[in-house]
Amino acid sequence: MTTKLIHKTIIFILLLTFLFPSISKKELVFADSSDLKVTGTILHLREGPGLSYPIITTLDEGDLLTSISREGDWIQVKTANYEGWVASWLTASINEQQTIDKTVISQVDRLNIRTEPDISSPVLGQLSTGNQAALITENGEWAKINWNGLVGWVSADYVTINETTEKTTTDQVVEVSTTTEPKGTTFTILVDTLNVRKKADLTSKKIGTVSNGQSFKVLAQEHNWVQIQYSNKKTGWVYSFYGTFSDTVKTTAKTSTSSSPASSSSLESVTIIYNGTNLRTDATTTAEVVKRVDAGETYPIVGAKDDFYEIQLEDKTAFVANWVVSTSQSKAITTSYTKSEPRKKGTLNGLTIVVDAGHGGNDHGTTGQRGTDEKDITLKTASLLASKLSAAGANVVMTRESDEYVALRKRVSVAHQHDADAFISIHYDATDNSSVSGFTSYYLNNNQKGLAEAIHNGLASKINIKDRGTQEGNYLVLRENRQKAVLLELGFLSNANEERIITTAKFREQATLGIYQGILDYFDANE
Repeated sequence: MTTKLIHKTIIFILLLTFLFPSISKKELVFADSSDLKVTGTILHLREGPGLSYPIITTLDEGDLLTSISREGDWIQVKTANYEGWVASWLTASINEQQTIDKTVISQVDRLNIRTEPDISSPVLGQLSTGNQAALITENGEWAKINWNGLVGWVSADYVTINETTEKTTTDQVVEVSTTTEPKGTTFTILVDTLNVRKKADLTSKKIGTVSNGQSFKVLAQEHNWVQIQYSNKKTGWVYSFYGTFSDTVKTTAKTSTSSSPASSSSLESVTIIYNGTNLRTDATTTAEVVKRVDAGETYPIVGAKDDFYEIQLEDKTAFVANWVVSTSQSKAITTSYTKSEPRKKGTLNGLTIVVDAGHGGNDHGTTGQRGTDEKDITLKTASLLASKLSAAGANVVMTRESDEYVALRKRVSVAHQHDADAFISIHYDATDNSSVSGFTSYYLNNNQKGLAEAIHNGLASKINIKDRGTQEGNYLVLRENRQKAVLLELGFLSNANEERIITTAKFREQATLGIYQGILDYFDANE
């Protein structure tokens, strides 16, 4: 018996000797080949590249992965025991020597965050002017962002992207939690009925419903899910596709027709929204530049003068134009005047229309074959149009009323400040080919197209120069404008014969009558 026991003991020891080194070697080989690390609190390993595929297992923060291939935002990986697909935004490379963080700063209010880089894709939420989000990736004219845990796409044309580089050691990663706790944000329901679930998962138990128009405080966000507090202080999760986010800053809207900055006593700070913004010694664009700053920087407001804020720097004050910043109050001001009575068909009562006379001051625009400066006849045309619109009951705001230079972004900000129903920019055209002639109406997106077509039809019925049609035009006053905006080119000053026609009082009368008629027709058809 003793001999048999000895033999068994020897065999057991030999097995242990051979077995455990082989396991350790396998683990060491996997660790050496790993190139990714899990950065989310949890991460589902799925059978395919998408949220609809079954879950194989759940990985924990810090788990090592070996990448095999990539498809879109999904990475095929190996773990020590499994093989499957994971979401790339919840992983990070463990081999990178430096991490480049990029911040996206919104330049406009109500910038849509979409599910895909396409204007026809569903809207997940919206950014306000000055809101900052983490950049995930760029794709042509789109940027993928993470804003308070909400992941989606925004148009790169309406944001500033800033970059900072930080040195990291080989094993350092940027940790991104799957759940965030945004402050001062509400979620408003946009569908008739929306299910509230116990967890952030479509398979989770339904614990209630909420209705269209209801707004709730956002407690947390996890990918495309929002945790809200609803009836009787209960909490639950809803799908963010079916609502919109907004800031909960509350102030009283001003009742004024002025475009000057709000009283400094009602404001706390400004946030720069464009890289390379000038800070000046006085409230004018000709004053000396004391400093250039980038988007995202914030400064306390100490006063206001004309269209500028006076802000506090470290050892002095400086002035910054109100059209290149957002303020702590600007998100709450949705209108800067009181609209009049509802519009009656055949009138423009209750509508606010911004009329923009192109160029001005040291910006002459084009100069015609016969010496006509574009800036002069745009102002004459705009003033005549404004008088017709006012007579029809519209509240008309002109971006300039004299020969002065007005920055393009300020022109757009006038439309935003007055919550304009329409923005009409008046121009005259030019080209190197002196035989080219005709008028053109420009728009940029579907929100502007209908108004452009209506005005163009009105013009075509009143003036007798060549009709060049409505066209898409990537002009700043259209691109940056969230109001319905149209840019009109009312003939070519580079064509001597056409210059004779379009510089007459008769032409301006007929052209403005056509524009007026087009605006009236548009709003009559879209009551």
